[in-house]
Amino acid sequence: MKNLITPLLLVFFATGLFAQGLTLSSTDLQGQITSAQVFSGFGCFGDNISPQLAWQNAPEGTKSFAVTVYDPDAPTGSGWWHWVVFNIPVSVSELKTNAGNIETGLAPEGCTQSITSFGQSGYGGACPPKGDKPHAYIFTVYALGIDKIELEANAPPAMVGYYLNANVIEKASVISYYKQ
Repeated sequence: MKNLITPLLLVFFATGLFAQGLTLSSTDLQGQITSAQVFSGFGCFGDNISPQLAWQNAPEGTKSFAVTVYDPDAPTGSGWWHWVVFNIPVSVSELKTNAGNIETGLAPEGCTQSITSFGQSGYGGACPPKGDKPHAYIFTVYALGIDKIELEANAPPAMVGYYLNANVIEKASVISYYKQ
């Protein structure tokens, strides 16, 4: 009996060691933000196109997803929210390139893109002050334990963040940098 238990324990622990948690990736993002993801306005001259984002290995109990893009280096004292998307159905595992443009209709049906620090819904690209150090842009997917966050599209990012953090099971991030 002892000889049978040892191999079973090894298999159990080995699969646990190689189990992968929630991951986030992008075919559009590399280590640096490109002009495609840079804001168009506020002294920035980019295309303001949200990048493709894909996630896999959602944890058990996930009922919906949310995605945020946050710049902790913005000289505001509280950072800058560039994209806030929630109520993404559990059956969805990707946001297509330019899904952050409300007019394209590329965002998953049923999701909400609430206002950003720019004061508008949808994606607002990178736009650090000229001459400032490179800013980190943190793209995060949240696996949530609730089907829906009961907030409207005009909900401020901090309020959405409260609900995300109160209901997150697991999250994953990708960071890209940009300097003007």
